Amino acid sequence: MLSRHFLRAKALQSVYAAVTSNSEDANDVAKLFDHNVTRLNDLGILQLSTLTQLAFTAERVNEMAMQKFMPSENEKNPPKRFAENTFIQRLGDTFEFRQHTNRMKIDWSDNFDVFRKILNTLKATQQYQDYIELPECSFDDDRAFALIAFKCLMNDDNLRDIIFDRDLLWEDDFDQIAQYNFMMMKEIAESDMNEAMHCPVVYDELNNKDTAAYNFARQLAIDTFAHIDDTEPLIKKHLQNWEFDRVALMDILLINMAVTEFTRCPSIPERVTVDEYIELSKEFSTEKSKLFINGILDKILIELRVAGKIEKNSRGLYDPEIDGELPPEEE
Repeated sequence: MLSRHFLRAKALQSVYAAVTSNSEDANDVAKLFDHNVTRLNDLGILQLSTLTQLAFTAERVNEMAMQKFMPSENEKNPPKRFAENTFIQRLGDTFEFRQHTNRMKIDWSDNFDVFRKILNTLKATQQYQDYIELPECSFDDDRAFALIAFKCLMNDDNLRDIIFDRDLLWEDDFDQIAQYNFMMMKEIAESDMNEAMHCPVVYDELNNKDTAAYNFARQLAIDTFAHIDDTEPLIKKHLQNWEFDRVALMDILLINMAVTEFTRCPSIPERVTVDEYIELSKEFSTEKSKLFINGILDKILIELRVAGKIEKNSRGLYDPEIDGELPPEEE
């Protein structure tokens, strides 16, 4: 499940792309946002495919060892537990997962050496030794070790570079999506793992919370872009010792998005909105931006309240499971 904070970031990037490309159509922002989120699902599937590829690599390494002219006893009977990991096999056998990998034309065949090195790194760990020495291996054991292997894959610099070569924009989101994948796999029950299982994706159209968060951020991007000209005079009014044209574009867009939330999202508490855009400024703008944005938003917020342009309720779209901390209590 993508957090609303993360989706706000995607909305911000979509608005920024539309503004810098001189787009005049709010529909362009919607298309950019849709593409940005779809791209995240593709990154998630690509990451999951590295896990199935690593198990396949283990199988190939075992076969190569047994086919040697004079294999050792260990090479004649190599440990097959990871190559036959039940969790990974079932994940790779799901119909939807195969559909996604086929659509994306995922092929790791040219990267065998990279996966073999990762496998060797994994085999050198104590967790691997403990895993292959288990007298009996349950589904939970297989899943637990699959998660260890997934961490090893996601932390490999060579593999990350290969993935970033496929899409340079994935670098910014890689760790966040890897964390989502890790948490999703951790929650998969044995009873759910069959060929018809719904493939875990970071944005799931079948999940009501995912679609609610997605629709919120998508509309936020559209409304922000559509009302940039309306918000500009409000921002200019509260600039002190600053010329509007000298303010960083990213800061202007962050303020615009916050104003949009103030006036068009009655279910989002004002404090939550201010905190969100201060956090986003830390991620996307300069070190001093958080103080600048906080000061401007405080002034704008007071004016909007006096003008009666803000109407807030305490719940609604706000979901603590998505947004984190609870909203402030009403006085």
